[in-house]
Amino acid sequence: MKLGAIPLIIIPFILYFLISVLGGAGVADETFRRVLFKVPLVNNTTGGWAFSWGDLIMLIMMLCLFVELLKSTYTGTVSMVDHGLSMVVFILCLIAFLMVPQAQTSVFFFIMVAALIDVVAGFMIGIRTARRDLNIGGNN
Repeated sequence: MKLGAIPLIIIPFILYFLISVLGGAGVADETFRRVLFKVPLVNNTTGGWAFSWGDLIMLIMMLCLFVELLKSTYTGTVSMVDHGLSMVVFILCLIAFLMVPQAQTSVFFFIMVAALIDVVAGFMIGIRTARRDLNIGGNN
């Protein structure tokens, strides 16, 4: 199996659980609200912009989703394996969200939604691309 077939949404999924387990706090929400760094702003009434662990996970998740959407435009066997594995990742996210207390946070909910978008967009774009390829081939 090629590395291109592995859905990248698994990266924030694994990273989320690594941070929540190694975070040390009993509640995952507290772990993901911990500030990594602050950036002072011109209007310093609020103390600046705080970047937390949850923000980092969300940023990584959005970048992975962007790459996954780009990958879904390709057709082929690797693409079909990627779509199938994306469905497995979404199912894992859904089960974890429903069953694991550490996964019942807003950050993990957005990871699950990104996995769902990856699945739906992957199949929709794949079908659309295949239909376009068939139309081009039928006109020759």
